[in-house]
Amino acid sequence: MRVVDTFVPESTVAEPFFGSEAASAGRVWAVGPLMRAVADTLAARFNPVAVRGEISGFSRAASGHCYFSLKDETGQVRCALFRRSAEQLTFAPLDGQLVQARGKLDVYGARGELQLIVDSLEPAGQGALFEQFLRLKAQLEAEGLFEAARKRPLPAQPRSIGVVTSLGAAALRDVVTALKRRVPHLPVVIYPASVQGAQAPAELCAALLTAYRRHAATGESEVLLLVRGGGSLEDLWSFNDPELVRMVSRAPMPVVCGVGHETDFTLADFVADLRAPTPTAAAELCAPAREQRLGELDYLQERLGTAAFGILDQRGQRLDRLAQRLGRPSGRLHDSLQQLSRLQHRLQSGAMLATEQRRSRLQTLQAHMPSALQRSFSQQQQRLQRCELSLGLLDPQLVLERGYAFLTDDQGLAVTRAAQAQPGQALRATLADGSLDVQVQAPGQKP
Repeated sequence: MRVVDTFVPESTVAEPFFGSEAASAGRVWAVGPLMRAVADTLAARFNPVAVRGEISGFSRAASGHCYFSLKDETGQVRCALFRRSAEQLTFAPLDGQLVQARGKLDVYGARGELQLIVDSLEPAGQGALFEQFLRLKAQLEAEGLFEAARKRPLPAQPRSIGVVTSLGAAALRDVVTALKRRVPHLPVVIYPASVQGAQAPAELCAALLTAYRRHAATGESEVLLLVRGGGSLEDLWSFNDPELVRMVSRAPMPVVCGVGHETDFTLADFVADLRAPTPTAAAELCAPAREQRLGELDYLQERLGTAAFGILDQRGQRLDRLAQRLGRPSGRLHDSLQQLSRLQHRLQSGAMLATEQRRSRLQTLQAHMPSALQRSFSQQQQRLQRCELSLGLLDPQLVLERGYAFLTDDQGLAVTRAAQAQPGQALRATLADGSLDVQVQAPGQKP
């Protein structure tokens, strides 16, 4: 790797590279100074420069530096993206991706190659579209359209397959070829629609709606393929339309989305029940190979035959045992009589034992009854005495005997607080041996 900021002597810089014929013919250049002079001339005339092209041969070294070429139909230029600039990338560069690079033209003297030292790299023409893509993705994700819980498994044995795509698309030929190879016995229903351009989202929605209605009416298209070949973000933009995404989310059957190449992603991929990297892969996912199914049928047939013969053997053995038992009815009658005798003996013994147990329990209760009654009577009598004592302690006459009086007003209501009596009010005082009529006087008042 050559260091970019290389010191160049003044004499070299002063000599004009694109000078007069005399200057060019009169100077004999060493290779190194010639390369440096070319680099300086390129820098003075072109740098900084912006280049638009397709990535080719992208590689990332262990040092973190990236190397690739930018090419178009008419040429290509080698590029170097050093680690410090590579760490600032907001996307993963891939071969075939259209990008716009900004940097400085230079000459790698060690090999005499023109190269572009890239300072920044971004998808060409996709900056605004990509931001819009992210905004739409966040909006639709907030609506719950991308949740894993709403994804449905594909039917193991679909009876018919629907395809939504353009009739002139290479993707349709790829899908039909794959289905014809893997499941030639299944009907394939095509719902045509444009897959690029301003009218494409509306046509795709209309094709999906037709598929939904026919599925509801006749069960047609148990799985639906939404496919298109590869292209730029602009080419695939129809599959990022919000209404198309919502229409896919309302599908009554599982939907497989195979739009673009493996590195291409659209919002339809996120809402579909399954994403396929290519249209051909979408067809293969919903249509297991015919040979595989025939192999499974052979295996099931073998298992069925083995199980059937096993059941027949078991039934034959059981029939033999039953025939042997039917051949000796007298033996079965003798066994039944013996069993009946044993049951009769057990019944008699059980009845006698139960009766004896009941009689023994009754005698025990009779023996313990007098003492139990006596204990119960004593306990009740003691309880009665305790209650009588407690009741006597609550007798108000005992309180009066200790010198207390019970006051009532003229209506017979108890007077328990001084605030209830008024000066001059007549009260009745009940004492231990009788009652007295009293009159209330104010505190300090003399009788």
